Amino acid sequence: MTPTLTPPAGSVAGTAADERCDRCNAAGKLRLTLAGGGELVFCGHHANRYAEDLVKIAVQYAADPEFTWRGADMMSNSN
Repeated sequence: MTPTLTPPAGSVAGTAADERCDRCNAAGKLRLTLAGGGELVFCGHHANRYAEDLVKIAVQYAADPEFTWRGADMMSNSN
C-alpha cells in the first residue's frame, strides 16, 4: 500500500500559477473560501483594495508566499 498525504480538513490550497483574478484577470495572489463554500481569487491589488470587505465574507484564505495580504491581520482578529 502506498501512503498518501492528505491535507487537513478545511484547509485551503494556495493559488496556482495559472489562476487569474476574478476582478481583472491579473495573476492570482489570494484565494478565499466563502462561508457558503465558494471560492474567489484576487490579484494583489484587488485583494488589498477590498480587504476590509473580504474578511467579512471569508472563512479561510491562502496567499501566495511572496504576497502580504492586508486582511490577514483582520482575519486573525475576527476569530
